[in-house]
Amino acid sequence: MPAVSVIISTYNKPDWLEKVLWGFHCQTYKDFEVVIADDGSTEETKNRIESLRNELSYPVKHVWQEDDGFQKCKILNKAIVATETDYIIMTDGDCIPREDFVQVHYINKAPSTFISGGYYMLPMNISLVITKEDILQQNCFNINWLKEKGIPKTFKNNKLTANGFVSKLLNAFTPTNPSWNGHNSSAWKQDILNVNGFDERMQYGGEDREMGERMVNFGIKTKQLRYSAVCIHLDHDRGYVNPEALAKNKAIRKEVKQGKSVWTHYGITK
Repeated sequence: MPAVSVIISTYNKPDWLEKVLWGFHCQTYKDFEVVIADDGSTEETKNRIESLRNELSYPVKHVWQEDDGFQKCKILNKAIVATETDYIIMTDGDCIPREDFVQVHYINKAPSTFISGGYYMLPMNISLVITKEDILQQNCFNINWLKEKGIPKTFKNNKLTANGFVSKLLNAFTPTNPSWNGHNSSAWKQDILNVNGFDERMQYGGEDREMGERMVNFGIKTKQLRYSAVCIHLDHDRGYVNPEALAKNKAIRKEVKQGKSVWTHYGITK
């Protein structure tokens, strides 16, 4: 049995997912399984996963449900149930992990604590040109390589260049509060089960953070590793953004905050 489960959410982006899977192939810490939480992708995604399965250095499970609109929370709950380990890292199928991604999460895990990592957003032109070799050689995390492709000089570049004491300092003083981010977070499976996972009423817009807010209400502490646990976020459209769903999600989160709720009746256990 592996030590860690990595859940990757995806929907009809096989090219992006393949890059992510190669990113996990490069990990310095190898003792993990990958569970792909597929919210209704076509056969193309299934076929891509099958074509890569024997080349990858880790076991892969493909958990799929029929396409019924944006139902990420529902498929994530199914993926959580499918994991075989005590510790879970969650990320998205458009986020390539740096080679130390799993290791950073694993060595920083602590009792009754969830970890909040960071991401470095790439524009579409660079997202498209990243090859398998660029991932295997970690070029896509090299700030000089990215500058050659047109990345400007900004403070966020520290996410890729900071290490050791500097990354710890930036983690401690970043103005962003640690929250449960779907692209880069981890926790003990039991802590997730104690709040009944994700609220399946929620669609796009704060659905990940809502579960984290209930975990905090339950007494789970948070650890900010924005400059240590790093992935690069590939660009994509967001056709699933729905103003009505955003308003509904906002109302649910307000209710959780005001009532200090820890359990959702619309989660893993119905």
